[in-house]
Amino acid sequence: MSIYVGNLSYEVTQDALSAVFAEYGAVKRVQLPTDRETGRLRGFAFVEMSSEDEETKAIEALDGAEWLGRDLKVNKAKPREDRGGSFGGGGNRGGGGGGGGYNRGRY
Repeated sequence: MSIYVGNLSYEVTQDALSAVFAEYGAVKRVQLPTDRETGRLRGFAFVEMSSEDEETKAIEALDGAEWLGRDLKVNKAKPREDRGGSFGGGGNRGGGGGGGGYNRGRY
């Protein structure tokens, strides 16, 4: 089980986030995803705690709380959806998304 933490400041660190959640129990792992191209934090994180009870306490206490000038969104993380490996993603089964840009009869 994992906790989703959204609306984070781009200045947050793993240590700072871990310290906030440690008030509600033992933190096993903190994951701060970064943008592949820029390396910049994406504004959300995943936190794993030792027990579901600790996670529930943290969610109840921190959802909507202000931290580093932002109102946190804290809830149970949803399982990652299988994107099927197709280029384009976005739930479009079977491949990328249209658009093309070439339109034969209009100029």
